[in-house]
Amino acid sequence: MEATEAKVNTMKIVCTIEARMRSTRLPGKVMMPIMGQPMLALMIERIRRAAQIDEIVIATTADPSCDAIVELAQQLGVHSYRGSEEDVLDRVLRAAQSVDADLIVETTGDCPLIDPKTINKVIETFNNDEIDYCANFLELTYPSGMEVQVFPVRVLAEAAESTTDLADREHVSLYIYRHPKKYRLLNVTSNLPPQAAGYRLTVDTIEDFSLVKEIYERLYPLKPDFGITDILELLERQPHLAEINKEVYDKAVR
Repeated sequence: MEATEAKVNTMKIVCTIEARMRSTRLPGKVMMPIMGQPMLALMIERIRRAAQIDEIVIATTADPSCDAIVELAQQLGVHSYRGSEEDVLDRVLRAAQSVDADLIVETTGDCPLIDPKTINKVIETFNNDEIDYCANFLELTYPSGMEVQVFPVRVLAEAAESTTDLADREHVSLYIYRHPKKYRLLNVTSNLPPQAAGYRLTVDTIEDFSLVKEIYERLYPLKPDFGITDILELLERQPHLAEINKEVYDKAVR
């Protein structure tokens, strides 16, 4: 127990958010307004409720279109780092290093409903085991859009040195969890109802955005810190909402 506590107390835990303006399916989505705020600002508000997070850094690109993201970061008092648009692995690694992170909590800007308690759970699970990587989607028990990945900066740095594969460079931690013989992996499962994993709460298309906007408009005014249970209860009460983006599918990684 003492070793685990030392591990927790000495590590700087940084949440990285991958965000850019030139998304292929819905350009500019991270700055699209919900409840009068950019979608990314609402996501940052939620991440700040995760008690385990020491700092947030937005890993954005050097493209001029991302000036708005950097300006938002400054307004909200969070760090930002500008790097390669294509080599997202390198961008996230350098973003984490720019704030002297020890442990990366990797998230993406298309997850504005991410649950703070889920973030804490994945971090705590990582800290309580001798592992290299912890996530909550290696086995699907959470809705899409609740993905959290936790791993040391040193592990990502090693991955960066180990692969030039374009898919690995685009999908930051893909190399890590695709090499279970090299890295010690652990999945966090939820105690949510089985149907929870079938919901799509990420934003890749205008249909996705419409659903997320509807959820915020119904839950945020009454309970700004609404969680995943509140979202699922809403979708059970109003099943027509989940119909909004039921035809949308994730792009293949490879």
